[in-house]
Amino acid sequence: MRDLREERTLGQLFGQLSEDVGLLVRQEAQLAKAEMQAKLSRSITDLVSLAAGGIVALIGALALTAAIVLLLVHPVGLDPWLAALLVGGILAIAGFVMLRGGLRDLKRVDPAPRRAVENIKEDIQMMKERRP
Repeated sequence: MRDLREERTLGQLFGQLSEDVGLLVRQEAQLAKAEMQAKLSRSITDLVSLAAGGIVALIGALALTAAIVLLLVHPVGLDPWLAALLVGGILAIAGFVMLRGGLRDLKRVDPAPRRAVENIKEDIQMMKERRP
C-alpha cells in the first residue's frame, strides 16, 4: 500500500500549507487581540486607581487643611498663613506619594503583545524548517 503523502501532489501540499498558514495567522491575530485587551483593561484599572488617589488626596487635603489650620491657629497660636502653609505642604507630599505609586504601576504595563509576537516568530521558524 502506498503512503498517503506519496499520493498528494505538490499543488495539494502547497494548498494545504496555505490553508494552515492562514488559520495560524488568524489564531495569532486573535491571541494578540486578547492580549492587548487584557493589557488595556489593566491600564484602565491603573488609571482609575491613579485618578481615585488624586481625588482622595484632594478631598483629604481640603478637609484636613481646614481642621488642622484652625487647630494650629487658635490653641497653638500660629499665624493663619503659617498654619495653612505647614498643613498644605504635608498634604501635598502625601498626595504626591499616592500619585507616584499609581504612575509606577501604570509604567509596569507592557502594551506590546509579547506572547503573540513570540508565537508568530516560532510559527515562521517552523514553516521555514518544514519547507521541502
